[in-house]
Order: sequence, then C-alpha cells, then structure tokens
Amino acid sequence: QVRLVESGGRLVQAGGSLTLSCGASGPYFSHCDIGWFRQAPEKEREFVAHITSEGVPEVVGGRFTISRENAKNMVYLRMKDLTPEDTAVYYCACRLRSGGYRFTDHFEYDYWGQGTQVTGSS
Repeated sequence: QVRLVESGGRLVQAGGSLTLSCGASGPYFSHCDIGWFRQAPEKEREFVAHITSEGVPEVVGGRFTISRENAKNMVYLRMKDLTPEDTAVYYCACRLRSGGYRFTDHFEYDYWGQGTQVTGSS
C-alpha cells in the first residue's frame, strides 16, 4: 500500500511559478514510478510529468520539472510561466506494477492522492 498526499496548490498570478509536493507513506515508495496528472473542470485527466523509481524524468513541454527525494518519500513538480490554462486539480500517482506501460495513461497507475488545486489568474 502507498498513500499519497499532494500539497502546494494555490492561486498564482500569470507568469508566476509554483512547486507542488507529493508526499508518500508506506515502505514501497522508492519502488514507485510517479506520475503527475491534472484535471480541469469538465475535461479529461491530463498527463503532466513522470519520473521512474530510478529518477528518470519525462515532462510535457519546457515549463515543468519533476524530481524526487526517495530518502524523504517526496516527489516535486516545479511549474513556471503559469497561465489561466494551467488551472486544474493536480494529482500524483504511483505505479508499482512491473513491466512496460504507457506512463501517460492514468489507468496505468495503482495509487492516487486526493489532489491539490492550482489556479492561474490572468
């Protein structure tokens, strides 16, 4: 079992930056591949970033950076140049299953946090 808790979401002025945190409990976090997704009202859940258990990152575009500190059971999503279009609930998710998978697909993940709200203002 892995329990995930996101934090750091808030209202941000356009052009601003923000770092979201994903904290985990349980002994298996270091084995998790972690994905960050976001979901805006009336829209599908959207892939944002991914990092393997070994720390190899994949992100969408150049405005996001993902990193992890296994010793602290933490994953971070740094975002810059925020716009109103970044407004969404941001979720982190853990995948423990072995084998190849499409890390952009939210159904590939086993555990989810409750999300944190990010609002980009104009």
